[in-house]
Amino acid sequence: MKSTNKSLSLEVLRRPKLQDAFGPEYIIKVHDAKIGLTGFLVIHNTVLGPGKGGIRMTADLSEEEVYRLAETMTWKNSLADIPFGGAKAGMIWPPSAEATGGTSDSLKKLHVQSFARALAPFIPNKYIAGPDVNSGEKEMLWFVQALGNFEAATGKPGKYCRVVAGKKMCGLPHELGSTGFGVAQSTAVAAKHLGIDLKKARVAIEGFGNVGTFAFKYLAEMGAKIVAVADSRGAIYNEKGLDYNKLMSAKSKKGSVAEAVDGVKISRDHFWDVDAEILVPAAVTDAINDANKRVIKAKLIIEGANIPMSADIENEFAKKGVLVVPDFVANAGGVISSYAEYKGFAPEKMFKLVKEKVTAATEAVVKEVLKKGKNPRQAAFEIAAAKVSKAAKLRKNTFKL
Repeated sequence: MKSTNKSLSLEVLRRPKLQDAFGPEYIIKVHDAKIGLTGFLVIHNTVLGPGKGGIRMTADLSEEEVYRLAETMTWKNSLADIPFGGAKAGMIWPPSAEATGGTSDSLKKLHVQSFARALAPFIPNKYIAGPDVNSGEKEMLWFVQALGNFEAATGKPGKYCRVVAGKKMCGLPHELGSTGFGVAQSTAVAAKHLGIDLKKARVAIEGFGNVGTFAFKYLAEMGAKIVAVADSRGAIYNEKGLDYNKLMSAKSKKGSVAEAVDGVKISRDHFWDVDAEILVPAAVTDAINDANKRVIKAKLIIEGANIPMSADIENEFAKKGVLVVPDFVANAGGVISSYAEYKGFAPEKMFKLVKEKVTAATEAVVKEVLKKGKNPRQAAFEIAAAKVSKAAKLRKNTFKL
């Protein structure tokens, strides 16, 4: 079994094609010519439960990116020990204004609800939607309303409630900060094992959306000094530490953290080479790449974003002695929150569950890395894949009538 896992993990880490030993079970491409919608759903593996993964809405979205994200969700859900499989969906956004017309919000709702109807045959037995880049509680509400099915998506507004099987169920929006909270918990565990005193540590956070803002908030509460933050429009640095409220104000009023008054505006390129012991990429796929990987000085990288760098670059960091805690370990708070919503838990119970599961997963992976010298993604993958493999042996048929 060990040799099999090793060969499979190497395949997963380096494979360029849209197929692997565990999936995908379905790749669906959606096109609504009437409104100019193009979208994708990849259901990677459902051996542990229905495929769970958010809906990403970006201009450069590709089938390959959705596949990579869906595969990651299989391992994320397995490692978090929740009964979901791996899936991901997305739409190319923004679409051509010429092909659609209408206001931004009405146009977005039109696309989300058309996408929901297209995916209806797979929901909720094979796929349950959730928020991701450029989709949140509002979009999840549109999604479930289009299908008339409360269980079609998680991450819905907290005030949106229904009685399901005799139990009152309400939404748990990701805007509560579950993912960023989990990232902070993972950071604390990994820093402890590396001998980094979080109260003396300097942290740089790339991305100031739902994940980055809450990672900042909770890390600062733990005593860490956040010295640099970048968003899509710029970056800011203060060696004495940035103020959360001032950054939130600048982002809200001026559109970028770079406009905050308590730091020095720096370029996004310069952000990557600031002096910080801990780096949290918390924005988009492949943010760390060949153009910036050599200037990064951090000794600990916590992947708040999904696939913020390639497996090859992660390997390069590992060889240099930099610990990279993989995305499906560190940022599982969102999908754990989704499971809590699926079970009808209150926010307090959800946060407790996120802390327990993210802490346990990070502990297991980091101990394996430090004890056996394994690549972190490899170590995490082996733990997660073992659970999926065991369940697969017990399943008679992949597809049921």
